[in-house]
Amino acid sequence: MANILVTGAAGFIGFHLANKLLQEGCEVLGLDSMNDYYDPGLKQSRLELLKEHRNFKFFLCQLEKQEQVDEIFEQHNIAVVVHLAAQAGVRYSITNPRAYVDSNLAGFMNILEACRHYKAEHLIYASSSSVYGANTQMPFSVTHNVDHPVSLYAATKKANELMAHTYSHLYRLPTTGLRFFTVYGPWGRPDMAYFSFTKAIMNNEPIKVFNHGNMKRDFTYIDDIVEGIVKLIGKKAEPNPHWQGDDPDPSTSTAPYRIYNIGNNQPVELGHFISIIEKKLSKTAIKEYLPMQAGDVPATFANVDDLVRDIDFKPSTSIEEGLGKFLDWYVQYYASIPNPVSNPIT
Repeated sequence: MANILVTGAAGFIGFHLANKLLQEGCEVLGLDSMNDYYDPGLKQSRLELLKEHRNFKFFLCQLEKQEQVDEIFEQHNIAVVVHLAAQAGVRYSITNPRAYVDSNLAGFMNILEACRHYKAEHLIYASSSSVYGANTQMPFSVTHNVDHPVSLYAATKKANELMAHTYSHLYRLPTTGLRFFTVYGPWGRPDMAYFSFTKAIMNNEPIKVFNHGNMKRDFTYIDDIVEGIVKLIGKKAEPNPHWQGDDPDPSTSTAPYRIYNIGNNQPVELGHFISIIEKKLSKTAIKEYLPMQAGDVPATFANVDDLVRDIDFKPSTSIEEGLGKFLDWYVQYYASIPNPVSNPIT
């Protein structure tokens, strides 16, 4: 596989994916804005590791600026685009909504247009489990209706799926959307609960336990996410010959369009999740119990039957194994930084 563009290459998932593709000998073009939503030093550390590979090229780029995106596509014959760049975070979207419109809507539009005009063979893009919103039928299936988002972040991800379908229909651009379920692991995002919990417990600070601990999440280890993406890169989205407009399947189409869940298919209670961190750190958390936050949901649970059927893959890393690897990395990484930058989100 050659000339793969990974947007958000200095981000959590983008870094791990780019690193895997580089190790497999692919020519990878990395794009990132390097914004300060969280510690830019962490992003820079990831980027420095990618730059050690000769088959990696990096571009500092803001997706909402069309001319910057077009210039990259003009100069390089890009076969596959894996679009992972986005303004992330459910809670941040409540107080900073315009950031999501710029990056997740305008930026995605520029990627779609570039893929169209420069003849990309396949666009894979990050959606999110947050699109299930107010749905309560478990496990969440790609065949379920997702018209009731409860955060602007979720709404932009749902909009991305709709925009992608339009381009698949009008221009026959193969697009594959991936609904990620609570991704975690080494080099993760500091605004995620497992990261902030670890930092607080190690510093003897209280952790905020929302919905009084009555939460479940389908935590998915980063290596499983990456393996799923790599397998799907080689499986270009195709039309569903059995699709019917009077009984529509939301995850497929008469266009070359697909949606998949990538989740561990094993929800974990928040209390158990915290206890694993406590056990591995040999420290007890100081818990501050709080009500549910606006834009949040009590549980997530992925149905991954379509993923198993189409690429014979199902995430399988246990929460104990995955958190253990994260904590090992966390201790080693922050021990090597004399004065780490504090996370501006928490």
